[in-house]
Amino acid sequence: MDIAEKQQAVRDADLDGWLLYDFRGINPLARSVLGLKEKPSGSRRWFYFIPGSGEATKIVHAIEADALDSLPGKKVVYRSWRELHESLASLLADSRTIAMEYSPNANNPYVSRVDGGTIDLVRNQRVEIVSSGNLIQYFETRLTEEQWETHLRADHVTQDSCKLAWEFIEEQVSSRGEVSEQAVCDRITDYFESQEMMTYSPPIVARAPNNRLPHYETGTAKDTAIRAGDLVMIDQWCKMKTPGAIYSDVTRMAYLGESIPEEYEKVFAVVVQARDAGINLVKERFSKNIPLHGWEVDRVVRDVIESAGYGDAFLHRTGHSLGEEVHGNGAHLDDLEMHEDRLILPCTLFTIEPGIYLQDFGVRSEVDLFIDAANEVHVTGGIPQREILKLSVS
Repeated sequence: MDIAEKQQAVRDADLDGWLLYDFRGINPLARSVLGLKEKPSGSRRWFYFIPGSGEATKIVHAIEADALDSLPGKKVVYRSWRELHESLASLLADSRTIAMEYSPNANNPYVSRVDGGTIDLVRNQRVEIVSSGNLIQYFETRLTEEQWETHLRADHVTQDSCKLAWEFIEEQVSSRGEVSEQAVCDRITDYFESQEMMTYSPPIVARAPNNRLPHYETGTAKDTAIRAGDLVMIDQWCKMKTPGAIYSDVTRMAYLGESIPEEYEKVFAVVVQARDAGINLVKERFSKNIPLHGWEVDRVVRDVIESAGYGDAFLHRTGHSLGEEVHGNGAHLDDLEMHEDRLILPCTLFTIEPGIYLQDFGVRSEVDLFIDAANEVHVTGGIPQREILKLSVS
């Protein structure tokens, strides 16, 4: 572990230190940042303090005194709860403001991993606790060049699988009159496998009205046969089967027939306008090197949809951090489910995916955005869809 890099990040955040804590694996963020993901979580509490300068300190129980031996720093061993409290008091005596995996008012559950009692215990040492959210994502979500390349590889596969899925639907509906959502889903996952890709869960293939449910489970509705005249949503995600590989996550819409109903076109145009407003804000801020918080992108996108009269039908956040997991540990684009006050950082990847979900149908458009080290914004997922794709049915 590069302790010097973490100490520099603590100083850059104008903090006295970063106190990481775990008990029986309740704080996976701390374990990941410290390189402990592959080690057993143990059964006793430990603390690891990274000061802005000076030597790191690990506080461990006598039963598991070697729990943090892989980390640099001096070791303090406790047996009783009294010794633990005394050790914390001594450790934090010269600190005023420290970071922990905490979020004020439980605003951000992705970051809020330390229990309230432990927060009370640390505050009793007369220190101010602030959220470590930006520190966590700095070390957890920035992509290496190699990881960026794995995303681009997955991106090619998701683009190609969309084309294959549309062709499969056209062929099946033209020859048989219909095709099941599940058959299309299987066609996509078979293609993923042929390309040495993996996914944590199957794609969403949803005909109207099933696509009015943002997290619809393919093939579970009363009618799952795709036919001429149907509006179809495909939301899919995959990554390479290699350690450290990064996901691609895209959503596309298509209609089976020559004349798309006006209401479909109208609602999708609003989603496209909202999506583009988000993309443009990200590009503008990074071109001018102006800090950008996740909530700000959501607000700009949501304003477009609310202004068009569909605010109540936009049921979810605008986007999420994308990494080795589909929902990563970085800043999300969210001012709905939570007020995402973490910054969007260079070398991070995230989705922009506004949607409108009405009684009879739903539409969504999703692309991925990556900001490189030079603040250039890359949009992946193919050319962003501007219109619903028309599929031919003979």
